[in-house]
Amino acid sequence: MESNGENKKVTIQSSSFRLRSPSLNALRLQRIFDLFDKNGDGFISVEELSQALSRLGLNADISDLKSTVESYIQPGNTGLNFDDFSALHKTLDESFFGGAGEDDDSSSPESAAANESDLAEAFKVFDENGDGFISARELQTVLKKLGLPEGGEMERVEKMIVSVDRNQDGRVDFFEFKNMMRTVVIPSS
Repeated sequence: MESNGENKKVTIQSSSFRLRSPSLNALRLQRIFDLFDKNGDGFISVEELSQALSRLGLNADISDLKSTVESYIQPGNTGLNFDDFSALHKTLDESFFGGAGEDDDSSSPESAAANESDLAEAFKVFDENGDGFISARELQTVLKKLGLPEGGEMERVEKMIVSVDRNQDGRVDFFEFKNMMRTVVIPSS
């Protein structure tokens, strides 16, 4: 870890972008929960979850989604509260990614290849035209699809691009993206 004044830079390598810090994972999951909870009632209904997945291009059959999600909803609740959502996330993580977390051996060749593959897939989501670069316009489009407020202002999006654009060509290539995804800046207290 290196300190640069106000911020600490932590390098993170993980499959499926799983952060090594449980507190950072909880913050990330809370942010996702808040984005999915469109009406702000503290619950994610099956309909809200379906809409969020659809915005991400993951069209799930509503009846399958309902049967999966309802087993996590506490009796008397109208949807998943944050704890229910966390439990569902943990189960999905274990089912689809083997639940590998903080004890991963990310230095193994297999893990490194999986990391590279995951990063390449994520890059393709942002690189909408397939030219091998993420432009400010492409980043803005994805941020808007995710319902993130950063997508509303091109100036903010351009600042995001500049912050990771090492060769200063105005766009993000795969290597810049990879470096960005493996580095998290944490404000020090």
